[in-house]
Formats: sequence, C-alpha cells, structure tokens
Amino acid sequence: MIERRAVFSHRWLPIALVAPQLAVTAVFFLWPAYETVVSAFYVQGAFGGSEHFVGLHNFTALWDNASYLHSFGITLIFSAATTLLALSVSLLLAVNANRALRGAKVYQALLAWPYAVAPAIAGVLWLFMLNPSVGLLARALDGLGVPWDFRVNGTQAMVLVVMASAWRQIAYNFLFFLAALQSVPSSLIEAAAIDGAGPIRRFWTIVFPLLSPTTFFLLVIDLVYSFFETFGVIDTVTQGGPANATNILVYQVFETGFVGLDLGGSAAQSVVLMLFIIGLTVLQFRFIEGRVRY
Repeated sequence: MIERRAVFSHRWLPIALVAPQLAVTAVFFLWPAYETVVSAFYVQGAFGGSEHFVGLHNFTALWDNASYLHSFGITLIFSAATTLLALSVSLLLAVNANRALRGAKVYQALLAWPYAVAPAIAGVLWLFMLNPSVGLLARALDGLGVPWDFRVNGTQAMVLVVMASAWRQIAYNFLFFLAALQSVPSSLIEAAAIDGAGPIRRFWTIVFPLLSPTTFFLLVIDLVYSFFETFGVIDTVTQGGPANATNILVYQVFETGFVGLDLGGSAAQSVVLMLFIIGLTVLQFRFIEGRVRY
C-alpha cells in the first residue's frame, strides 16, 4: 500500500496553517495554566497590589481545610454517578435508535439536541421542573407521597444536579454510540442469530465488545466533563448547598477565590485538581485500555 504524503509548495505554509490554533492554545490554556501555577506559591492581596512568596504553604493548608477535604468525597460521588448515568442511558437510547424504525432519523435528531444546551441552561431547566413550589415533576413526586425539597435535603440536591449534568452529556454520548453501532458488521449479528443466540446474548458477546473503544473514549470524556464543565449546573441550581452537599471541587475553587478572595489558595486547589485529573486519566489508560479491543 502506497502512503500518500501532503507536499506543500512553501515551507512556511504548514506553520501558517497551524499557527492560529497554536496561538489560541497558548493564550487561553498555556498562559493561564502557567499563571495559576505561579500564583499557587504566593499569598496575594484580595484587591491586588501585594503578594508574598510562601512556598508550599497554600498546598499544605488544603489538608487542614475540612470543607476542601469534604468536597473531594462529594466530587467522587458526583462524578461517578454522572458518568455512569450518562453512559448507560445514552447506550440504551442509541441501541433503540439504531433499529429500523419508522422516523428513526427524527428520533436521532431530537435525542442529539440537548447537547446544544449550555450546562447553566440545563441546570435552570431541571430547576424549574423540580422546583418544590412550581415544578411539575416535584408536584408529581408529592402526589406519589415522596416529599421533595432539594433546598434542605442534600441527597435530593445531589440527585438533581446529577440528573441535570448527565442529561446534557447523554446527547454527546448518544451520537458516538450510534455511530459505533452503525459500524458493527451486520453479518456478525446474523451469524450469531443463526447459531441461536438471543438479542441480549448477541449484544453482550458481540456488539458491546466491539463498542469498547468508543466506551473507553466516552468514559474519559465524561469524567473530565463531570469534574470541570458542570460548574454551571452547580452554580445555577444549588450553589454547592445545602450544607455543602453538592460542593464539588471546581465549585470549591470558585468559592475560595471569588467569594473568599483567597487567590493563592484557589490557585493551589486548581493545581491539585489538574494533577488529580491527569493522574486519573493516566490510570484509565494504564488499567482500562488494556481491555479495549480495537
């Protein structure tokens, strides 16, 4: 097989093509990351103008902060629940949408729409539906004998933000699962059916193993999403409450820096969160990717 390589007429052309993306990455990622790491070693005035080098003090102080340590456990629960719910529901929807149904394209388009909704808007939508005073779902729960008030019940608040966060990500996962399902050779499914394998057995022994690369990719993406991009959901729905029941790490960074005006402590929390995500991603590639069948 002959490999075709792109040939540019001028040596500076490929550099010019990638320069805009490199500039965006440098300005909006590398430079802020550098500034955050530097700020983590200083104690800064709340209104600027003064800063003092304190070494690792901002990092060591985190382990004496009960609120910060509590947010670690809350974040793990929230991320695991959001990722599991988003992956399982999106796979179920993709399997059903992949069937030869009348109007299947319409269903697929409707299921993909929620991804266009910003996390903050997704939080507001679920807040209206589950508002204890006017929410339709909240009234339905009360009618079933389930008292619902996430403003005073930490477990209910966690359920609400998990559902709101997962709902938006389900659409993203759905698109990838649907594309992966459509690439599964129909001959394999037909051969298994001829051998007497039922629909459930065909899915778990043939289809799902072939989806493992897509599942692994979405697992990494969903975990990163739950750690970082769900800030809008938390801020619009619970503000970390009640009693810090939904105060995840990314919201704790905001509370420390923009509410408590401890910029050095906030930067240190950001660095720890970044390192934690990097370590978690490395572990996923180290132990989970070995079970992926490409």
